[in-house]
Amino acid sequence: MSFYASHVFFCCNQRDASDPRGCCNDKGASAMRDYAKARVKELGLAGKGKTRINQAGCLDRCEEGPCIVVYPDAVWYTYVDRADIDEIIEEHVRHGRVVERLRM
Repeated sequence: MSFYASHVFFCCNQRDASDPRGCCNDKGASAMRDYAKARVKELGLAGKGKTRINQAGCLDRCEEGPCIVVYPDAVWYTYVDRADIDEIIEEHVRHGRVVERLRM
């Protein structure tokens, strides 16, 4: 068994403002990562054998909106706000159900 049951990686890449591809961090990725980290702890879902929220460098999908990937499931999501993050945490992290409407 791995140390964590799941990892949620948030793309927090910061590209130069002149890059036409944009970047996840300009869409609030770091703040959403911080929110998810706090929320997972608050719900008792963080820690050994549970879930870890991590920052990632560029996941190379910034053009599709801010993104996260949940491993070991290899499910990619985009999100708009905290409600989307809450839904991913509740449905995918807690219950193992993919949130199809947010899937990339």
